[in-house]
Amino acid sequence: MRRSMARASLGASGDAQLNLTPMLDVVFIMLIFFIVTATFIKEAGIQVLRPEADTSISKPTVAVIVAVSESGDIWIDKKRVDPGAVRANIERLHAENPKGGIVIQADRKSKYEVLKTVLDASRAAGVTEVAVSTER
Repeated sequence: MRRSMARASLGASGDAQLNLTPMLDVVFIMLIFFIVTATFIKEAGIQVLRPEADTSISKPTVAVIVAVSESGDIWIDKKRVDPGAVRANIERLHAENPKGGIVIQADRKSKYEVLKTVLDASRAAGVTEVAVSTER
């Protein structure tokens, strides 16, 4: 009786079979967990030379990154944006993540008027957490 039961768990050639289904289930659950909990790096769309500062504070939650180029172009979410449409874009992206703030990456040689336009648009959009990105 025991020999017939032992032979039932063996394959046709007499080798033991290994069931990988539980291991695959665990791997898929871990994959889903890591995808859900991952933080994604947001990019503005262009590289800028940020101004230097002696003191800086890291911002852990960022909803919107706005870049201002040397020539005065404004980039949000990897797209060039007209200065009149900055507020609407900030409102849309901030609505997706209301807990996050705005970080403005202004080039060292950009004009202050463009930076002020972005700052005014973010304040008009109702965002209170606004920071200007710097180099250490």
